[in-house]
Amino acid sequence: MNKNYSNMIGKVAVLMGGRSAEREVSLMSGEAVVKALTSLGIQAHAFDPAKKSVFNLKTENYDVCFIALHGRYGEDGTIQGALELMGIPYTGSGVLSSSVAMNKAITKSIWRSMGLSTPRWQEVNSVEETEKVFETMGNVMIVKPAREGSTIGLTKVTQLSQCQLAFEVASRQDNLVLCEQYISGDEVTCSILDRSDSIHKAKNTIALPVIRIIAPDSNYDYQNKYFTNDTKYMVPSGLPTGEEEEIKKMVLAAYSAIGCRGWARADVMIDRESRKPYLLEINTSPGMTNHSLFPMAAAAMGINFENLCLRILQSAQLDYPIEHN
Repeated sequence: MNKNYSNMIGKVAVLMGGRSAEREVSLMSGEAVVKALTSLGIQAHAFDPAKKSVFNLKTENYDVCFIALHGRYGEDGTIQGALELMGIPYTGSGVLSSSVAMNKAITKSIWRSMGLSTPRWQEVNSVEETEKVFETMGNVMIVKPAREGSTIGLTKVTQLSQCQLAFEVASRQDNLVLCEQYISGDEVTCSILDRSDSIHKAKNTIALPVIRIIAPDSNYDYQNKYFTNDTKYMVPSGLPTGEEEEIKKMVLAAYSAIGCRGWARADVMIDRESRKPYLLEINTSPGMTNHSLFPMAAAAMGINFENLCLRILQSAQLDYPIEHN
């Protein structure tokens, strides 16, 4: 790289760690981003909001933030709101869309209202309610926290006797618990990247190649996501061309429906019998570890990790840009 990115971009805080259940993964993502940006000559520094006040970003004269936080307090609109107050541009979606995307129930309601397919779901407040929903879901379902990621607190329930533990596991993470229809079939993910670095330019939003995920025993849990090499990632996906294009179109619509910007990644299940795709959730601050899917999809398009981090950083903005007189 022969451009002086340091002068063009200024001092960058890579926000990582934080206080969510995904802290460990966030630290790995953030460290990878710092290394990539530094290799391009950018003044990138690690900043952990769990260890120092986020308002130090202002007093330490940071110009822009790359959000590599995952989960609560980083992906849910809270850090975005603080950065808006300080007038520091940041990567990823704004306050409202970040908050909406973090809440799976609200996200699914919006998608359903837009005619986008997503598994049936119901919010529950007790073990008894969970047991009642089990029968309506066809005696197999997913129980999970509504505002958590990385499959933390998630249980696949195949017997009525499992409902109590599944509810307890999910409710430890969140007081809002969802029971969701289980879709048996291919698990895939599709990443979205904006190609504009200014809200004043026309935004060119693209869907990256779909990745098909083949996890041991179809169990793509926290361990198999980040800490083993047993999961296989198929890119190209091996899906029929028509299916992949349908998924890309659906994910772009899902991204737009909740007002996302910058980048995101949506998880999708394809029903084994009907081949109908179902949106599960959308992540507005995807992982950037060596096991992560977003950089994997970008690499399949010829975008290396350093350039990917730079493109994401260049998309940083505010919901309410400060007017300079």
